[in-house]
Amino acid sequence: MGTEVGTGSAIVFPGMGPSRFEDVAKFMVINPFARKLVALADERLGYSLVDRYRETEGDYSEYAQVAFLVNCLALAQWSEATLGLKPDVCVGPSFGGKAAAVYSGALSFTDGVWMTQQIARCLDDFFAKELTDIVTLSFARTPEDKLKEVLAELESRGYWHEISCTVDHDFQMLCISEHKIDELKDLIRAAGGMPMYLMRPPMHSTAFGALREKAEAEIISKLEFGELVVPVIADQDGTLLTSGEQVKKMLLDGFDTPVNWLDVVSALQARDIKKLYVSGQDGLFGRVAVTTKNFDVVAVNPRLAMQPRRRGTAA
Repeated sequence: MGTEVGTGSAIVFPGMGPSRFEDVAKFMVINPFARKLVALADERLGYSLVDRYRETEGDYSEYAQVAFLVNCLALAQWSEATLGLKPDVCVGPSFGGKAAAVYSGALSFTDGVWMTQQIARCLDDFFAKELTDIVTLSFARTPEDKLKEVLAELESRGYWHEISCTVDHDFQMLCISEHKIDELKDLIRAAGGMPMYLMRPPMHSTAFGALREKAEAEIISKLEFGELVVPVIADQDGTLLTSGEQVKKMLLDGFDTPVNWLDVVSALQARDIKKLYVSGQDGLFGRVAVTTKNFDVVAVNPRLAMQPRRRGTAA
């Protein structure tokens, strides 16, 4: 890997997946970029992030979510210092939009930490009271023609459903009642597809307009959005964003608008992006075929950052 990465490169902050504290603990307490950001996060939160993350179970706890944000941004700083990263644009599909908002300059780091904490609490509160039976199922190996058959069958049975994320041409996520999950899985398998992860809380559905309003009133409206130092590509449709107000809208859209990674890929290609630096633990967007076939992907994760390097070596 060389160091000439400015033109034609983008940084991608991945969506959040399940991760263990043990996988990132060493990075958070040893890496100098992570240590600095953890200290700033602790000050804003009023508690020890590392301690709370260690002590709390759950893949998507408030502490896990804030830790993921912190680690994504620390890895971005490490990439700038070590790999010479100077991206032309940034993008953050799903949860990654929070890190993209900070990296772009739209939000300060400490405001991004507070926003992540408050949104985690907002989601828990909302889905404990409203739409309590909706979940999101991800599934692969289901090309467009087969997907149409599955959706048509759900429609014929009168089941509410909605695609919440298109990850690849044959990889989607769908919101549906938890009581219909077994039937959905059977339909997917019958179409040759492979059901994967069941996610709570669900996200990115037009059914969640009330959640968007709650988050805007209680959280987003209280933040100050500044001008961008790096443009952002919106994860909903690939639109290029060049102002803080546009990033603010993107964050709000994230509650009730489906994500379309295919549109993001097309937007990156239109800007002649050749290399993607995926900053954070990623098991999805940087690994699917539509990404790996079209870009040179560099997985910037805690394991890479903790590898010994000779002095003067970029990568």
